[in-house]
Amino acid sequence: MSPRSRSNGELNGFLDRGTQIVDGELRFKDTFRVDGRLVGRVASEGDLIVGEGSTVEGQIRVGRLFVSGIVKGSVCAERVEIAPGARVEADVETPALLIEEGGLFQGRCVMEILPVSELSKERAQNHPVAEGSRRTARPLTGGVPGRHLKKPR
Repeated sequence: MSPRSRSNGELNGFLDRGTQIVDGELRFKDTFRVDGRLVGRVASEGDLIVGEGSTVEGQIRVGRLFVSGIVKGSVCAERVEIAPGARVEADVETPALLIEEGGLFQGRCVMEILPVSELSKERAQNHPVAEGSRRTARPLTGGVPGRHLKKPR
């Protein structure tokens, strides 16, 4: 099922291939689709669709996020879906994370059951980040999965 068919709202904005917004802030209602490149902040209670071949970098706070391209930075959403071939390199706060086979998630995930508007408030109160600072996701290290289950010799 495509992200568009799952959306309650109509598509009311579109950033086409070959178009880019750098150091901008995007606010929208309902559903917005990015097929170009967007660097900056995204804020909406609606759905953000990141199409194949597109890139969104920065701070993303949306109702739902559907990724078929690349997302980097930080994400706060009520639902995040990562399609086959998509890449998310971000710190993610969401109560619902779906990674389809072939999708890549690199970063940290905090699963909360609060709505996105409440997640944003809670995060600001408990995890203040200086304006303009950049948070970088770091991969977990530690070797072979399951190694901790073996008895020491």
